[in-house]
Amino acid sequence: MITPDAIVIGAGPNGLVAANYLAQAGWSVLVLEAQKRPGGAVWTEESTLPGFLHDVGAAFFPFGPTSPALLPLDLPDAGLVWRHAPLDSAHPAKDGTCAAIGRDLEASKRSLGEDGAAWEKLARWHARTQDRLLDALLSTLPAVGPMLRFGPANLLKLAAVAASSGRGYAEGTFRTEPARRILPALALHTDVGPDDPFGAIVGFMLGMLASSGGFAIPEGGAASITRALLKRLAELGGVVRTGTRVKRIVVREGRAAAVITEQGEEFEADRAIIADTSAPALYLRLLDPALVPTPLAESMRNFKYGFGTFKMDWALSGPVPWSSEDAARAAVVHTGDSLDDLARFTAEVRRGELPRDPYLVIGQQTLADPTRAPAGKHTLWAYSRVPSTLPGGWKAAAPSFADRIEARIEELAPGFKQRILARVIMTPPDLEAMDENLVGGDLGGGSAQIQHQLFFRPVFPYFRYRTPIRALYLGSSYTHPGAGVHGACGKNAAEAALRDEG
Repeated sequence: MITPDAIVIGAGPNGLVAANYLAQAGWSVLVLEAQKRPGGAVWTEESTLPGFLHDVGAAFFPFGPTSPALLPLDLPDAGLVWRHAPLDSAHPAKDGTCAAIGRDLEASKRSLGEDGAAWEKLARWHARTQDRLLDALLSTLPAVGPMLRFGPANLLKLAAVAASSGRGYAEGTFRTEPARRILPALALHTDVGPDDPFGAIVGFMLGMLASSGGFAIPEGGAASITRALLKRLAELGGVVRTGTRVKRIVVREGRAAAVITEQGEEFEADRAIIADTSAPALYLRLLDPALVPTPLAESMRNFKYGFGTFKMDWALSGPVPWSSEDAARAAVVHTGDSLDDLARFTAEVRRGELPRDPYLVIGQQTLADPTRAPAGKHTLWAYSRVPSTLPGGWKAAAPSFADRIEARIEELAPGFKQRILARVIMTPPDLEAMDENLVGGDLGGGSAQIQHQLFFRPVFPYFRYRTPIRALYLGSSYTHPGAGVHGACGKNAAEAALRDEG
């Protein structure tokens, strides 16, 4: 490929989705990836013991089977197989209670007891509106057409959720504590706590997705998603080159024209350059500072990241011995004893402290995909939200915090520690070293607080994937609609480039 029509910087899921859409339109595409492998945080490795496959980052995919950006690529035809556990999200507490939700509406209602009817009302509303809702939420803003198709009544319902805190919405919707802690716990996949203003929408959407597409698990690991995207791109003639870090974007006459790598190679682009990078990296590292407007540069220097992440993987001799039957059947288990417990956890992280009793997101992939481990054995994946940095550094703190996480699981699953064959710890610096878009261990491409969403993601007025430089686009999770392996950021950036080229 002498001079491609487009260069995509970064072979994470958004970069590969962008490349696929450009290639489908007939453009020649070159993807340049800094790491030795593609996929970013969507990859799988034998990190503990041979035969145990662990997802390095993203591990379950509520958008995977339903995203309007991924569906046209027909990834199942490219080899991707989705698996599901009997339940999708379980929320056990130390008092023995556990509420669970998922694609199986009747099982969800049984688990929720007296709150089953309230959940059924929400799930049935989502089932009626799912396609229009996802189209409205994942499209390029202001998304007038998709919003109109979603309908005024549905918009008002969604606005009422968005105007609430997670606690306020949960207490107004459900009667029991086990049900009330579900949606605010889901919101802590990001940096949104139960008492944050306008915070309910994050947990609400994850809960609705659990009821429809579910927390889907790709057979063989998250890398199966990346491999399917690579296969599609190769079929269309796209080229991916790994181990090639872009050092600088060359701008000529106000237009992005080429990139220069750390090896000193220069690659021209005839039509466009799309960056699947962090917003600060694009504006503060890849571009000549003289080309970046001063207010934009200042915004990037003060960019608000989300919480850090402390991740663990285990090889187990058997399944986790949960006390709760629902937890033993769920793809994902969330620890959090109550709304107050989740609020306490949030406050500790924001004070820069390691949580004393950590909230956890726990993935049980081998329940649905036994190919991940040797016969009879299991994998386990978990993370907690933490400060990105610690005064004394992570090296000294990591082992003891890992023990704290295992103790939390042991309380809910007596005998868990006896089943551990091996474990691997990843601190925020480890995650950033694996994928430099995960700055400080932030999984979400910046804060998910309302003031960093919609027209302010990553910064107004550059919220429609275009940048101050002609033919240069930002197509990462640092743009709307943000985190989640839905591919919408890459698709929307590619479509902006195609529109600008007529």
